[in-house]
Amino acid sequence: CWCSAPGLGFVVFPSSAELGPVLAHLVISRAEKAIASHGRFTLGLSGGSLVSMLSKELLALPQPDCSKWVIGFCDERLVSFDDPESTFGLYKNQLFPKINIPESGILTIDSSLPVAECAEDYACKLKQVFPGEEFPVFDLLLLGMGPDGHTCSLFPGHPLLEETKKIVAPISDSPKPPPQRVTMTFPVVNAARCVAFVSTGGSKATVLKEVLEDGKASPYPAARVAPTSGELFWLIDDPAAAALTIQVERPGAGAKL
Repeated sequence: CWCSAPGLGFVVFPSSAELGPVLAHLVISRAEKAIASHGRFTLGLSGGSLVSMLSKELLALPQPDCSKWVIGFCDERLVSFDDPESTFGLYKNQLFPKINIPESGILTIDSSLPVAECAEDYACKLKQVFPGEEFPVFDLLLLGMGPDGHTCSLFPGHPLLEETKKIVAPISDSPKPPPQRVTMTFPVVNAARCVAFVSTGGSKATVLKEVLEDGKASPYPAARVAPTSGELFWLIDDPAAAALTIQVERPGAGAKL
């Protein structure tokens, strides 16, 4: 069994080329499961290398029906949508026009607002989509991890790591540019039905070892991702997994999660 705990899997691939199709199948299978269960699929996206990987691999599959999808962003940079730093802007260029997701199904920030108001506005949008839930319960969140161990825009040593009430928080002093962002908080991340981290490249190897092997004892924000009652997957390539000593699964081609 490749689960070291129920609903937890560390899955290693030779490279991101083998990882990508498995990620796309995970998205589609969780979408089908969610729509069958409660009539819609709520997906939280992150930026970085995930944008091109997800866009390429989802579009390589038979076209899914995305009319019942609702997409939010795990974090977003406070820049205009045509700025190359805009996560929504990247997906808008590479993915959204090519799938049949209604515009009303994509929850974007209002980038014209000051950062604190922008976070409040985005929290209101989420509350409308997830009425009656103290913290929105997404069907699937796709996360990345920086070489410093950050995830979303939750950075090492930052006060936002301790946020327990807000569902979306502003950050105006991000150590990684651009400085102004809004981010989901840990209560939202850990409320999800399924969280999948994608971590590739040798620059992540040392931190990844600590995050996965030290767990909550690790100082890195990514180690705090532990869904309360959901699944957690780590999809990793060989360079990122180079320092690991724990048992991992190495599935063959065409594996499905």
